[in-house]
Amino acid sequence: MRVIFLSDVSGSGHAGEVKEVKNGYARNFLIPQKLAVPATHDQLQRLEIIRKAGEERRLKEEQDLRALAERLAQTPITLKAKVGPTGKFYGAVTPAQIAEELSRLTEREIDRRAVVVPAPIHEPGTYQAEVRFAQGIVATVQVAVEGESG
Repeated sequence: MRVIFLSDVSGSGHAGEVKEVKNGYARNFLIPQKLAVPATHDQLQRLEIIRKAGEERRLKEEQDLRALAERLAQTPITLKAKVGPTGKFYGAVTPAQIAEELSRLTEREIDRRAVVVPAPIHEPGTYQAEVRFAQGIVATVQVAVEGESG
């Protein structure tokens, strides 16, 4: 019997996959547990529509991320941090602070784990940070860090 898997089944198939399985396995386990449905003509058409919609959504999301990456690359950010008498910061400027400022500027949530700084920022200056999105999209951002006495 041909079935369309609705969810991953260890050793049998993955969600969205159309596969031939034994009749008893399909009738007694997969279909009652709602892990699969029979691969009828209607179900196959429905699966194709869902796949196309998913592909379109993925492409649109990728375009949005590329546009956001271009915007980030053209948007330098400025952060302020307290410096001590030696000219070094109390602590360091963290990727979380950079992500927070980028989120504020772009009005879009940017995860702190997506921001990569090559070395800890302990002194005022201009630095490069990378923002890594899904699908291998990377934006390089200019980060200017100014010191304020405190």
